[in-house]
Amino acid sequence: MPEYAILILPSANRVYTETSTGLLRSELAAFGTTVLSTAPSDIGTRRIGGADYVTFMTAAPLTDTDVTYLSNLSSAYVLFEISGELLRPLSLDAPGVFGSDLLTIQKYSGKTNELFTTLLFNLTVLASSRAGALLGEPLRVLDPLCGRGTTLNLAMMRGHDAIGVEVDGKDFDAYQQFIKTWLRQKRLKHSAETTPLRRNKIRLGRRMDIEYAASKEQYKAGETRTLTYLNCDTLETDQLLRKESVDVIVTDAPYGVQHGSKSADASLSRGPRELLAAAVPGWSRVLREGGAMGISWNTNVAKRDELADILRKAGLTVREGDGFDELSHRVDQAIVRDVLVATK
Repeated sequence: MPEYAILILPSANRVYTETSTGLLRSELAAFGTTVLSTAPSDIGTRRIGGADYVTFMTAAPLTDTDVTYLSNLSSAYVLFEISGELLRPLSLDAPGVFGSDLLTIQKYSGKTNELFTTLLFNLTVLASSRAGALLGEPLRVLDPLCGRGTTLNLAMMRGHDAIGVEVDGKDFDAYQQFIKTWLRQKRLKHSAETTPLRRNKIRLGRRMDIEYAASKEQYKAGETRTLTYLNCDTLETDQLLRKESVDVIVTDAPYGVQHGSKSADASLSRGPRELLAAAVPGWSRVLREGGAMGISWNTNVAKRDELADILRKAGLTVREGDGFDELSHRVDQAIVRDVLVATK
C-alpha cells in the first residue's frame, strides 16, 4: 500500500504548533471521507529526521486531484510519498487567487490563528454539498462574528464572495482601513463604498461594500468578487440577508462575555452560550439547503452537548465521526477550543 508523510507547517504560536498534528490528523480523515478518491488509513504521527510528520497509507496511489485537494490542508507544509528510507516530495499547490499575506499581515491582540481559521473553513466546506469548491468554485461565505476579518480574508484569498457581521465599531474601522489599504497597495481594480446601515428607517450601524477582481481584465469583463461588512448586531443577520443566500457559515465564537450582540435583552450579557442560542436560528435561515455551519468556541463557557443541542434545534444536522470529532485543543490557560460542524 502507498504510504505518505505530511511535514507540519511551523506556526508562530508555539501552543498551536504543539496541537497541530492532532488537528491535522482529524482534518485529513475528513478529506478522506468526503473528496479523496481513496480514504487514508493508519493515520498517525511519526518523527523523521528530528521533525514530526503526519503519516498515512492508502489503498491506491493518490491522484493529481487528490493532491490538489490536500493542498488545502491547514497545516500541511510538504507532502511526501515514502519509498523505503526515502521521501519523494509531491507538489502542493492550493487553488487561490491571492497570496497568504492577506491572511498573515494583520497583527493584533485576540486574532484567531489563521491556520485554525483555515481548518475550520475546510471542515465546513467539506461537510456541505459543495465540497468540490475547495478546488476553486466560488462560494458565498458568511462570518456572523467576523471581528477584524480573518475569515473574510481567507474567503477572498480562496476566490469566494464574503460577508461579515460585527457589532464592534472599532473592529469595523480597523478592517476597513486594512482591506482598502491592501487593495490599493496590490493595485487591484476595485470599488469601495461605506454607507449607513438601516432597516425600517432605523440606523443599525454601517456597511462596507467592495467589488474587486484579481486583474484589470477580469474587472472589465465583470468577473468580480464581492466583500460586504455589516457593522451591526449579529441578531440582525437574517433581517439583512436573504433567506438561503449563503453557502457556508464559518465563525469563531467569542471566548468570554464580550460578544457580537448589543441586544437590550440582559440575559445575553451572561456569555456566548446565550448569544449562540439566540443567534444560530437566524444564521440557519440564511444558509442554503445543503450548506454547512462551522463554529469554534471555548468549552469552558459552553459544553459540546449544549452547543450541539442549539444547532439541532435550529434544524441542522451535527456531523459526527469521520474527522469531525476530536478537535478539542488548548489555546491558553483559560481557553480550550472545540469545533462543531452541522449541515442543513
